[in-house]
Amino acid sequence: MSGPVFSTFLVVFREALEAGLILGIILTVLVRLDARRYIAPVLASSAAALAASLAAGAWLASLAGTAQDRAQEILEGGISLVAAAVLTYMFFWMERQSRDLKRSIEGRVRHALDARDVFAIVSLPFFAVFREGAETVLFLKAVSLQSGGSVSAAGGAAGVGLALAITATIFVGGKRVPLGLLFRVTGILILFMTAGLLAYGVHELEEAGLVHPIVYPVWNVNHILNEKEGVGSFLKALFGYNGNPSLTEVVLYWSYLVAIGWAVIARRRAG
Repeated sequence: MSGPVFSTFLVVFREALEAGLILGIILTVLVRLDARRYIAPVLASSAAALAASLAAGAWLASLAGTAQDRAQEILEGGISLVAAAVLTYMFFWMERQSRDLKRSIEGRVRHALDARDVFAIVSLPFFAVFREGAETVLFLKAVSLQSGGSVSAAGGAAGVGLALAITATIFVGGKRVPLGLLFRVTGILILFMTAGLLAYGVHELEEAGLVHPIVYPVWNVNHILNEKEGVGSFLKALFGYNGNPSLTEVVLYWSYLVAIGWAVIARRRAG
């Protein structure tokens, strides 16, 4: 499996699974409370959110395609940094919400049903799906810029397929799935991807002259592990590997991972 295929699969799988779990909880509550009349509007709202996410992705792609030279470097750097910031925020949001997510969503659906607030019922799945969809297109665009290629349709399809299968296993089959372990493993991989996006974003801003590189390159091992071919290209697409980085990129990459790791450990010890 190539780097772009695996990175696309990982991002799409994680985001689709989160959206599927939220939608599954909403539909389960509607069925349990005998409010099946809202199922069709909820599904239509989810489909509209998916369409809006795709439209946002098309707009982002066209914006990136029109930029040239220094403007393109600035835009690519900005997209990568924004994607890294959003990924980091969503990682901690899921860490914080995972324990009470089911209860929180069920409570909101019950409250909306009691108040007969149709807008609240259909807006909840819309914003949940749109959030995950918008994050997906942003991350995939950043990853494609980093790898110098395009996203993988096969990887995306596989990610959606696996997410749907797990969601169906839980809500239709009534089976227990180790979601905690699943989110923990994918979360670690995504954090390494985020560190790569952060370093790549700074690299592009260095190219544009907005950030002054410190000791460039700090090393050059492309003759051993070339970032443009084989294993090197796989690592570049997935974790932002750079065979000849600046010291700024190296320090930022590892400082991010150390800081995030410390924050995760401290949060779990406190919880």
